Amino acid sequence: MIDAHCDLLYQLWLHNYDVNFSDNLQFDLTKWRNSPVKIQAFSTFVPDNVPANQQFNVALKMVEIFYEKIIYPNPDIIPIQSKSDIENLEENQLGAILTLEGCHPIGNDINKLIRLIDEGVRIVGLTWNNSNAVADSITSHNNKGVSRFGEDVIQLLNEEMIWTDVSHLSVQGFYDVIEQADHVIASHSNAAHICPHPRNLTDHQIKSIIDRDGLIGVTFVPEFTKEADIVTIPDLIRHIDYFIEMGASDQLCFGSDFDGITNTIVGLENVLGFHRIKSYLTEHYSKSIVEKITRQNFINKFPRIK
Repeated sequence: MIDAHCDLLYQLWLHNYDVNFSDNLQFDLTKWRNSPVKIQAFSTFVPDNVPANQQFNVALKMVEIFYEKIIYPNPDIIPIQSKSDIENLEENQLGAILTLEGCHPIGNDINKLIRLIDEGVRIVGLTWNNSNAVADSITSHNNKGVSRFGEDVIQLLNEEMIWTDVSHLSVQGFYDVIEQADHVIASHSNAAHICPHPRNLTDHQIKSIIDRDGLIGVTFVPEFTKEADIVTIPDLIRHIDYFIEMGASDQLCFGSDFDGITNTIVGLENVLGFHRIKSYLTEHYSKSIVEKITRQNFINKFPRIK
């Protein structure tokens, strides 16, 4: 299985937990190795309370944590920077992808984004919940779209064959990306028809992603899944059902958001819950659909070939 979003790097930067095992983490290396997840995307997320002049250094620190705590000490964990890296993974190896959640750490300096891409970032979220020089976020009252600088960012991502991530992006920004980006992903968003949270995708947005042959990472955030105090795996499966009804079977993957959430779906308290997800999928869908959602869609659409 492949998971397109988790915030382990943020937790390791903030608390210096033991990456090998910690009860405080929803994702650690021991849980990962005991889960069915073969490839994991690790988000570089800099909280917006970090002073602007320090944000890029914090982002680089998280990149350093990625390599020094996850990659270098663990020869069975391979950094994934291209589709060929995925295809060359051996049976006993795991893959790790570096991503960026929000472009606020780069300010208005595209060279900082180039540096992060050179470090291995392969999915770039234009915003988190805070607006920045690239675009407005979904929480903005202005609902402005992608800025002139943001257009330059998207052009760079197109040239570098990097995914442009629309999760957290304003509605206008979403459609700007749909128009401008070659490789579109909503790394962790669910269906607004099932749960009308602003972070979820409307029917029109889902159709737009289908038309652009993009990806949608079904997320385990409880408040994006159901308006209830207790949320269960069948509640999450309803979103998958709906996406498939909308014709998005070739667009679906997973974006758990583990370690970026406090509350969890019952049975999905940590990465080991992917065992339960896999069982539910096997019971509800054909083998070909399960293969698409759990891994093949992500691999097929990975932008950079080599």
